[in-house]
Amino acid sequence: MREWFEKFEQFAIDVILERRRGKRAAVFKVFLSSLSRLYGSLVDLRLFLYRNRFLRERNLGCLVVSIGNLTVGGTGKTPVVEKFARSLQDGGRRVAILSRGYKSVKKPLLQRLIGKMKGENEINPPRVVSDGRSLLLDSRTAGDEPYMLAANLKDIAVVVDKDRVKSGKHAISELNCDTLILDDGLQYLKLRHRLDIVLIDRWQPFGTEKLLPRGTLREPAKNLKRASYIFITKCNGEPNDELKDRIRQLNRTAEIIECEHRPQHLQHLETREILPLDSLKGKRVGTISAIAVPESFEHGVGKLGAKLVATKRFLDHHRFTEQEIITFINCCVESDVDMIITTEKDSVRFPRLHRMDVPIYFLRVEIGILNNAESFDECINRICQPRPIVPARRFF
Repeated sequence: MREWFEKFEQFAIDVILERRRGKRAAVFKVFLSSLSRLYGSLVDLRLFLYRNRFLRERNLGCLVVSIGNLTVGGTGKTPVVEKFARSLQDGGRRVAILSRGYKSVKKPLLQRLIGKMKGENEINPPRVVSDGRSLLLDSRTAGDEPYMLAANLKDIAVVVDKDRVKSGKHAISELNCDTLILDDGLQYLKLRHRLDIVLIDRWQPFGTEKLLPRGTLREPAKNLKRASYIFITKCNGEPNDELKDRIRQLNRTAEIIECEHRPQHLQHLETREILPLDSLKGKRVGTISAIAVPESFEHGVGKLGAKLVATKRFLDHHRFTEQEIITFINCCVESDVDMIITTEKDSVRFPRLHRMDVPIYFLRVEIGILNNAESFDECINRICQPRPIVPARRFF
């Protein structure tokens, strides 16, 4: 069943991205287009209801920063969330990252019932991936992105729940946080945002320009007007004048910040040994990934001097099996590969391997500001000064 579902999902993605031709694809496009019209109407209706206060936002009494995007996946959001969290912490804020934990697995019902008997307030409390001191959950229960953030960020809490009002309350009352970062929060209107940070991929700024499910837009491009700051991600130093002109047509006031994803080093999957990026030069490399835009990752590895001789791609957020990894390792052995490279986000979904005939490393990447760094600093200072007042613990 899983194999059939993944094949259908891949077919749907290929149709959406215009990779498929033929009668089946054409019929499916018509079907998806009709759903997109309905989806667009529902998006507009929902925004109208919140704008006119038929539906009410919740205010938890502390600052909420949303970091999100207009499109589905692929903008490089996780390193930006990490940079914001570190910068706010350095500015004196007690930060919690709230994530919905996409494709994470709930704790078993028995564990939740035991927690209730131990005095927890809810039978299904938010999942605390990190309380700022310890990493408390594995990647399967937390979700790969929350787990990666929690592993990399000391003294910063990471809490997972689809209801981020509930997880926000928990972060304030139980973890003593005064600043909430709403990961992937642009469309989460139930919790009031003080600032909306919106990411736009330089190479696919508005996806396929069509709404879900026919395209990759979560909401119309005109809604970019809600952004307080706009990050153009995956820049390479070349001018973005044309893209900036379009952004200005949609949002006249938001600060535009250009950034790049900068590779830092390689890290061994098992031993955690760190190698400099120069280690890739001239090496025969295999890449394996399960991310929204694998081409960007593969191109980046090639730019570091590696020769890509084997590549394996899976659907975004795919949880690898040992057999899938062993099969790829065997392929790499036959191709005389020196090392296998994966992304940091993918590395947390790797199974425990009983054999590793080819060393496997992940590529550590961080965000670097290329243009308008002063606006980023101003944004952080605006949040951090003056020093925050610890909010009251009562909400009603």
